[in-house]
Amino acid sequence: MSTCSVHPLPYRANPAAYFAAIRHAPGAVLLDSGRPAAERGRYDLLSAWPQATLTVSPDESGVDFLQRLRANLTQLGKADLPAGYALPFAGGLIGYLSYDFGRHLEHMPHLAADDLHLPDARFGLYAWALISDHQVQTSQLVFHPALAESEQRRLITLFGQPVAHHAATFKLDGPMAADLTAEAYRQAIVRIQDYIQAGDCYQVNFAQRFRASCAGDPWVAYCALREACPTPFSGFQSLPDDGAVLSLSPERFVHISERRVETRPIKGTRPRGLTPEEDAANAAELLASPKDRAENLMIVDLLRNDLGRTCRTGSVSVPELFSLESYPNVHHLVSSVIGELADGKDALDLIAGSFPGGSITGAPKIRAMQIIDELEPTRRGLYCGSLVYLDVRGEMDSSIAIRSLLVKDGQVCCWGGGGIVADSQWEAEYQESLTKVRVLLQTLENL
Repeated sequence: MSTCSVHPLPYRANPAAYFAAIRHAPGAVLLDSGRPAAERGRYDLLSAWPQATLTVSPDESGVDFLQRLRANLTQLGKADLPAGYALPFAGGLIGYLSYDFGRHLEHMPHLAADDLHLPDARFGLYAWALISDHQVQTSQLVFHPALAESEQRRLITLFGQPVAHHAATFKLDGPMAADLTAEAYRQAIVRIQDYIQAGDCYQVNFAQRFRASCAGDPWVAYCALREACPTPFSGFQSLPDDGAVLSLSPERFVHISERRVETRPIKGTRPRGLTPEEDAANAAELLASPKDRAENLMIVDLLRNDLGRTCRTGSVSVPELFSLESYPNVHHLVSSVIGELADGKDALDLIAGSFPGGSITGAPKIRAMQIIDELEPTRRGLYCGSLVYLDVRGEMDSSIAIRSLLVKDGQVCCWGGGGIVADSQWEAEYQESLTKVRVLLQTLENL
C-alpha cells in the first residue's frame, strides 16, 4: 500500500489562522474541535482545492450516490500514514449530507416547501489536509501519494507564510425572526401528540426555523460563533456563490476507527443557570428526569437497531447511558452505542442503514420523518444532517448538524427544536427550542 507524506508545521491550538490562508479557495472546508475552549475534541482538519466535487442529483437514489462516493475513494487509491502518526485522515471525502438526503434513502412525502434549493449532499475529494492533533500538540500537512509534488511544495509555502489580514465584516439586516408563530408551534405539538395517542409513533423531533437577511463574509460570523459557543463537532464549509455552512454542533453521529463504530446521541436539555447553584440544580434535574431518560433510552434503542443493520451480530452494546455534557448555553443528556462493522460492510453501508440520525427524527424513524414533513412548513436542508469525513482507509467521523446555520442567497438560517412525547408541554418545548439557539442568534445580532 502507498504511504502518505507528512510535513510538520508550527502547532496552533486555534485553526482559524491556518484556515484564513485558504478561506477563499474553492472547496475550503474546516472540521473544528472547538479548541482551545472546548475540551472533548482532539483533531482539527482543513483542506481546499478538491480533486472532484460530487453532489447528489434530485432524482438519484441514495444508494447510487453513496456508490459514486465509494468509486471516487477507490479512484484516489488506498494509502496509509507513516509509522508513528495517529491521524484521522489520509485523503478522501469531506462534505455534508443534508437531512433531506434521507429522501434519497427512504420514500418520503413531498409536503414541506424546498425554499433553500441546497443540494441534498455535497462532497469534495481531497488529496491533502492540514491536521492539528491537540492531544500531542502537533500540526502537520498530510499529502496523499496522488497529490503532485509541485502542489505539495505550494501548500508548504502557503502555510509557512504570514496570513494577510482582511478587514471583512458580517452583518444582519435585522433581528433573526422565527418562521412560526407561537400559536402555530402549539398547534403542531397538539397534532404530534394526537399521532402519539393514535399509536403512530412514540416521539417526534419538531423544529422551527429562524432567519434574517445578511451581508458580508460568513467566515467572520463563524469565528464569532465558535468563540461564543465552542463545541467539539463544529465546522465551516464554503459553498458556491459566497454561501457557507456554519456548524456549532456538540453531537457526534457515527464514528469509525479500525472498523469499530460509535454513535453518541443527545436527548435531553436544560439551560445553564445564572448562578453556580442554579446551574448545578438544572444539571441535577436533567440527570434525574424520568421524561428525559425515557426519551434518551428510546433513541438509544432505535440506534442499536440502526447499527445492527451493518455491525457484526452480537457486537452492538451501550457502554455509556445518561451522561451529562455541559456547554456554554445548555446541559445535555448523552449516551453511547458501539459496535463492530460486519465483514463485507463499510462506512457508506453504515450511513445507508442509519441516516438520518435517530436523535433528530423520533421513533419509529420513518413514521416520525413523515410527520416532520407534514408539520414543518419548509424542508430542513442542512439542519439535522451531518458533516462528514471519510478517508481512503475507511476511517470516518460525522456530526449531527444541530446548532447549525446556512448562509445562502443573502440570507442566514438556523433552526431549534426538540423531541416531543406524549407528556410534553408545548410551552416548555417552545422555550427549549429558543434556548438551544439563543447564543447563536444573539452573537449574530451583536456583530
